[in-house]
Amino acid sequence: MRKDITIPEVKNVFMAAVKEWSDDFLGNIWNVYLINDSDDDLHDLMVVSKAFGTLNGEMRKTSLMRHALVEMPAVSAVKIEMIEDSVLALNNEFMLTFFIGNTLYDRKYIFIANSINDGNAQEVPVLFKDGVITGRD
Repeated sequence: MRKDITIPEVKNVFMAAVKEWSDDFLGNIWNVYLINDSDDDLHDLMVVSKAFGTLNGEMRKTSLMRHALVEMPAVSAVKIEMIEDSVLALNNEFMLTFFIGNTLYDRKYIFIANSINDGNAQEVPVLFKDGVITGRD
């Protein structure tokens, strides 16, 4: 039975943390974007995020955050959420589920603890800004 199930591979869809100026916070903050660098439109998207890890020898975790999107065009980007500086020292996990046509796709993206920093930044496709990318194959 298990051999009859095909699990489709997610390609050209990834996450990026980009440092941007915020008028609300009067400083630079890290925003996480979902990047669709594929030729396919995505629909019925759900992103569930959380942070977890050890700080000062104590296990910590954040609440789950859920984000829903109806559609995401091909070769586009959408801001998912801001990452507060205090959780950059934790693993930041984003679980993405979406459809292309009638096929369901899902993938987990993890920014390892302390990996979101200026030293790991590179140009993010579609956005053409510097940021930290995870899940790009």
